[in-house]
Amino acid sequence: MAKELFTGAEIFLKSLEAEGVDEIFGYPGGVILTIYEALYNQKAIKHYLVRHEQAAVHAAEGYARVSGRPGVALVTSGPGACNTITGIANAYYDGYPLVVFTGQVGTNQIGNDAFQEADIVGITRSCCKHNYLVKDVKDLARIIKEAFYIATTGKPGPVVVDMPKDILTAKTTFNYPSEVKLVGYNPTYKGHPLQISKALKMLKEAQRPVIISGGGVLQAGAHHELTKLAEMLEIPVAHTLMGKGTFPESSPLSLGMLGMHGNYWANYAVVHADVIFAVGTRFNDRITGCLKRFARDSQVIHIDIDPCSISKNVKVDIPIVGDAKNVLSSMIDELCTKALLVDHKAKDKWLNQIEEWRKKRAIPECPSDKLSALKVIETLYEYTKPFKPIVCTEVGQHQMWCAQMFKMDEPRHFITSGGLGTMGFGFPAAMGAAVADKNALVLNIAGDGSIQMNIQELATCMDYGFKVINCVINNGYLGMVRQWQEKLYHKHYSETKISSPDFVKLAEAYGAKGIRVEKEEDIIPAIKEAMEANCSVFIDFVVENFEMVYPWVLAGQPLNKVLLSNSQEI
Repeated sequence: MAKELFTGAEIFLKSLEAEGVDEIFGYPGGVILTIYEALYNQKAIKHYLVRHEQAAVHAAEGYARVSGRPGVALVTSGPGACNTITGIANAYYDGYPLVVFTGQVGTNQIGNDAFQEADIVGITRSCCKHNYLVKDVKDLARIIKEAFYIATTGKPGPVVVDMPKDILTAKTTFNYPSEVKLVGYNPTYKGHPLQISKALKMLKEAQRPVIISGGGVLQAGAHHELTKLAEMLEIPVAHTLMGKGTFPESSPLSLGMLGMHGNYWANYAVVHADVIFAVGTRFNDRITGCLKRFARDSQVIHIDIDPCSISKNVKVDIPIVGDAKNVLSSMIDELCTKALLVDHKAKDKWLNQIEEWRKKRAIPECPSDKLSALKVIETLYEYTKPFKPIVCTEVGQHQMWCAQMFKMDEPRHFITSGGLGTMGFGFPAAMGAAVADKNALVLNIAGDGSIQMNIQELATCMDYGFKVINCVINNGYLGMVRQWQEKLYHKHYSETKISSPDFVKLAEAYGAKGIRVEKEEDIIPAIKEAMEANCSVFIDFVVENFEMVYPWVLAGQPLNKVLLSNSQEI
C-alpha cells in the first residue's frame, strides 16, 4: 500500500504539532499562502495575526520568556522576512529560544532578483544561533526538528528556517525524527567536578564574596538552586537586568540590580569583593563599567553553558562550563556531603559593611511640581504587587526606573530588552506574555517614544481580546537620550523633543480604553479603572520633562564612581 503524501505546507504544520506547538504569531504573504491554506483547515494550532512582522517575533519572544517554551513566528519572503531582523537579534543577544519561519521565492528563482526575494540566510547569519535554507521537501521535517533542538539546547537562541515556495507545494511522506544528532554540536551540561570543588573552596574561604546572577540562571531554571547555595554560604547576590527574578529581592541577601543604573551598594560590593561568583552572565559593559578596572582585586568564578562567554570580557580564575542548574546542584550536594564550614563572623562583617553603604542612598527629587515618573512607577509597583503582574517594558528611562522599583521574588515576571535595547519591544512582548499566561495581569510600561514604534499592535490586542495595560510615561522627550544630552552635551537637546498623538483618543479609535493622568492623586484611581476594564488600556501619564535616572555610572567610568543626583557623587 502506497504511503500517504503530504505537501510541504502540511508537513510544516504536522511538524509543529509534533513539537507540541499550539500557538504561533505571523503575517501572511504570497509565497506562504499554501501554509495559510493548510492552517484554514486545521484546529490544532492557533495563529495570531499581528500588524507588523517585527511584532510577531517580539510576541514570540514574550511568549518564550513567560512560558519557558520556544516561541514561533511565521512570515513571508522579502520585506516580511527583513522586518523580523530586529526581533531575531533581540532574542539572540538576550538568549531566548525562537524558531522563525520565513517564506522564500521558488528555488529556481533564488539569486535572480525575483519579486520579494531577500537572502535572509545571509542577512541573519550574524544575529541568530543557526539558520537553514530548505532545498528539498524531504528535508523539511528533519530541519524543523533540528531547528527546535538547536533553539532550546545549550545557550538558547533564535533559529531561522527559510522555506522556498516550491518546497511548500511539493509532496512527500511525513517522517518526523525521534531524536537529533548533530556532529560538532554537543552542549556541556555537567560541570567539571574538580572545578566545582575548587570553586567551593574559594567561596568558603572568601571574606567578601558576591554572587552575580544573570539571565542564564533564569534560562536554566536554576533560581531555587542559586537561592539555596547563597543562603548556605551566606553570600549576597546582585543581579543583572536580565537576571531580575532569579534571586528573591525580598531576601536580606539581595543587593538588587548592579551596573550603570543599578544600586550603588551593589556596585560597591562588587568593587570591594575578594571573590566574584558569576552565574549565567556575559559580563557586558552595562554591569562592568570600565572593563580595565573591573574585578582587578578579585578572583572570579564563572559558570556558563556557553564556553565562548567565559573569559571573553573578564579574565576568569575558575571557569565552569555547564548548565547553571546542574552545576549549582552539584555544588549544593558537595557542600552537604563534605559539611564545609562557613566563617559566619567574616560573612557578618561583610554584610554589615554593605548595609552601611545601603544607608547612604539618596532619592532624587522631581525638578518641578509636575507629576513625577518615579512616583508613577513606584505607585504602580505598590498597588499591583499583590496581583503578581507580568511587567514588560520598552527601552529608556522608564525601563531603568522599573528595574529599580519593581522588586521580583520569582522569575519570568519581568520582561525587557537587555542586550540590544530595542525600543518597541515591550508592547508586542506583552501580547506574547498574555498568550503564554492567559490569567495574568500584564503591564507594559513604556515611554512616549518607544510605544509609538509598535503601537499598531493595539489592533491585534482588540482582535483577540488580549488585556494589556499600557502605562505610557509621557515626558515629551526621548528621555534617556535627552538625559545624556543634559549631562554630556551642554543641554543641547538635538532632535530628542518629540510630539505624540492624543493617546486617549488613539486608544478609543482602536476600540480600547484610554485614561489620562496628570496629578498624583489620580494615579491609583486610574490603575483601578484600567484593571477593571475588559479590554486593553492606555494610561497616559503626563509627567515632568526633565526628570533623571539615578544612580548613574557614566560610560567608561568604574562601578564605584556613581552619580546619585545632579550634584551628588560618591
